[in-house]
Amino acid sequence: MRAVLRFLMIGLVALGFAGAAQAQTAKPTQDDAKALALKAADLIAAKGLDAAAAVFNVDGEFKYGEIYVSVIDFTGTWKVYPQRPAGVGQSVINLVDSDGRFIVKDILAVAKDKGEGWVEYRWKNPASNKIEPKITYVKRVPNQDLVAYVGVYK
Repeated sequence: MRAVLRFLMIGLVALGFAGAAQAQTAKPTQDDAKALALKAADLIAAKGLDAAAAVFNVDGEFKYGEIYVSVIDFTGTWKVYPQRPAGVGQSVINLVDSDGRFIVKDILAVAKDKGEGWVEYRWKNPASNKIEPKITYVKRVPNQDLVAYVGVYK
């Protein structure tokens, strides 16, 4: 009987781990992007940009699959960009999508005017290597000239 119970317990634990792994690999939703952007802005406000950046740049809660947190300042300079860390410090104010939309200017406008909201554009999806619609949730860091944002492909 003990052997059966032990086997059942091991099976349940394994299922729990498999479920958690599957949740991490499932296609992220707009709700996921929004929740993560809000949490990222709160983390920056509470712990500072450097401490938050250390968390944002490693695989885990803030970086998995196509999900990652980017941070820019109000001049349009990347402060955190996990997809290309060498880009940190570069101005991206004039970055345009495949349709010629000024993405960073749109992100900054939402952050400055509303504090938070959605920005849509078309961008190359590294998974498919195709230009696809993307939607990004933008959140101004409270009392700072910083913006955290997280996007997902539609």
